[in-house]
Amino acid sequence: MTKKHKKHDAKKAPAEAGAERAAEQADPIEEMREQMNQATDRALRSQAELENYRKRAARELDEQRRYANLFLMRDLLPVLDNVQRALEAADDSDDSATGLIEGFKMVAEQLQAVLKQYNCLEIAALGETFDPHLHEAVLQQPSDEHAAGMVMQVLLTGYQLHDRVVRPSQVIVSAGTPTQDDDETKDESPNSDDTDSDNTED
Repeated sequence: MTKKHKKHDAKKAPAEAGAERAAEQADPIEEMREQMNQATDRALRSQAELENYRKRAARELDEQRRYANLFLMRDLLPVLDNVQRALEAADDSDDSATGLIEGFKMVAEQLQAVLKQYNCLEIAALGETFDPHLHEAVLQQPSDEHAAGMVMQVLLTGYQLHDRVVRPSQVIVSAGTPTQDDDETKDESPNSDDTDSDNTED
C-alpha cells in the first residue's frame, strides 16, 4: 500500500467513526420519542376511559333516582284498587250513601294525583293493540266490534313509572270476528234447551 493510500484511509477512518457515533446518539433520542408517544397514547386512553366511567356512573345515578319510588308505587296501587272497587260497589247499591261515595271519590282522586306527581301514569289499554310488554292477557274472546289482537276490556288498570312498567294492565283481547263454527254452536244451544224442555213436559 502506498503512502498516498494510507493517508486517504487515515482521513476516512475518523469520518466513519464520527458517523457511527452520530447514529449511536440518534438511537436514544428516537427511543425517547417513541416512549413519549406511547406515554401520551396511554394517557389519552386513560382519560377516555375515565370520561366513559363518569358518564356511565351519571346515567346509573339518574336511573336510580328516576325509579327510586317504583316499589312505593307498586304498594300504593292495591290501595287505589280497593277504593275504586268500593266506589263501584257503592254505585251499584240502592243505599243512599252519597256522602260516603263522594269521600271515596276524593281519596281516589288524591291517590291518582300523587301517582301522577311522581310520573306514575296509567297504561292505555282499552281499544289499543295488545302489547305483551304493557298488557297481560287474561282471556281471549271473539268480537264483532274489535279486530283481532285489540284490547276489548280492561279488568285491572296497569301503571308505568316513566318508561318502566310497575304492573301490566290485565285485559281481555279480541280474537276477531266469530267463526262459522261459533255461530253454529250458538244456534244449536237454544234447540238443545227446547228439546230438554219438551222432554220435561212429556
